[in-house]
Amino acid sequence: MTATRTDRGSNETTAVYQHGTDLVFERTFDAPRGRVWKAFTDPESVPRWWGPHGTTTTVVEMDVRPGGRWRYISRAADRDDVTFYGEYLEVKPPERYKWTFMFDVEGIGPQGGPETFTFEELGGKTKVVSVGHFGSVEAIEGALATGMVRGAIQTWDRLAAELAKG
Repeated sequence: MTATRTDRGSNETTAVYQHGTDLVFERTFDAPRGRVWKAFTDPESVPRWWGPHGTTTTVVEMDVRPGGRWRYISRAADRDDVTFYGEYLEVKPPERYKWTFMFDVEGIGPQGGPETFTFEELGGKTKVVSVGHFGSVEAIEGALATGMVRGAIQTWDRLAAELAKG
């Protein structure tokens, strides 16, 4: 694994771009794996934490099984709504899932690609790693230009706060 750049937006979340086409986020949450898994895969839980500070998220569709589709709409006062969508490719509760993570950017078109999440139990805590596979330097640079790293770090900060509520 060769990192070309690392950003830290909070004390716990790390974003690494490797080989120019993969974006890796890693964080250890102070909650057991079953709770963290549920936060990611339960349509009632996702709107409580998904998206950067100042956004609200609506889960339009979420069928967590191979071949199942998902669609979220993210709203914020300072921008147009953004729709995120894709399909679950693999689901192995509570260890991992892989989905296509897509969003449309005006003037650029669809961005994203397959993304794999792993959930590792660490004595009552859970290490989550997401690896987004963008396929080309141009695709990852287009996604990064949207503020994806800042948004993802804030999203995981919101998840940590939600999990701390118990």
